[in-house]
Amino acid sequence: MAIAQPGLWKRHEFFEKNSILLLIGVLIVVAIGGLIEIVPLFYLKSTIEAVEGVRPYTPLELAGRNIYIREGCYLCHSQMIRPMRDEVERYGHFSLAAESLYDHPFQWGSKRTGPDLARVGAKYSDEWHREHLRDPRAVVPGSIMPAYAFLDRPLDADAIVDDLIANRQLGVPYSPEMIAWAQSDLRSQLDPDGAGGADLQKRYPGAVLHLPGSRSQVTELDALVAYLQVLGTMVDFKIYDDKQNLR
Repeated sequence: MAIAQPGLWKRHEFFEKNSILLLIGVLIVVAIGGLIEIVPLFYLKSTIEAVEGVRPYTPLELAGRNIYIREGCYLCHSQMIRPMRDEVERYGHFSLAAESLYDHPFQWGSKRTGPDLARVGAKYSDEWHREHLRDPRAVVPGSIMPAYAFLDRPLDADAIVDDLIANRQLGVPYSPEMIAWAQSDLRSQLDPDGAGGADLQKRYPGAVLHLPGSRSQVTELDALVAYLQVLGTMVDFKIYDDKQNLR
């Protein structure tokens, strides 16, 4: 075991006997460390790297996200895959900050009573999600998730325009055209055979059209399923995997 040199010990003794000087020294060290961490950020245009494919949510997906937050789904399901082997092998590619670029608030976190949902999009069918939300134990025996059958009720579609406007004020790039067509786009995403689907996909590249649970009305369940189905689908992670394999 190494023994401290007498000279070094004497230097420490000076600070340990003078608490005021020790406090000043600590403050100076912390200030220097803080400046090293903070100052470079002022020279960056953005701390989030732009990623191809990430787009604002469609009106239907945004409505579903609002329901997801309203019902407290984030309290049991994180949307953050950490860069650790066990998480990547179970859930998929680790989460990128850019994936949450248009999330207000973002859904990152460490609380998981249920599985992480960052890559749940396109993993199951729309009907599977509907059945799972109505009666979780019908498709996942032993699930402790509560039933959300009451979401099979009409969606308040009148509020979607205000939602887009509010998100635009927060920096989400919803154009005047997107806002003007919000009501129509919301319904077009649930009408795969309709003429509005093509226009929707021009405004929101990559948007997937869904079959509604009921032909007579758009429900909260439809909106929530649309949101769940888009999670983790905007970015082509094969590009990142191929780059990693080339190293």
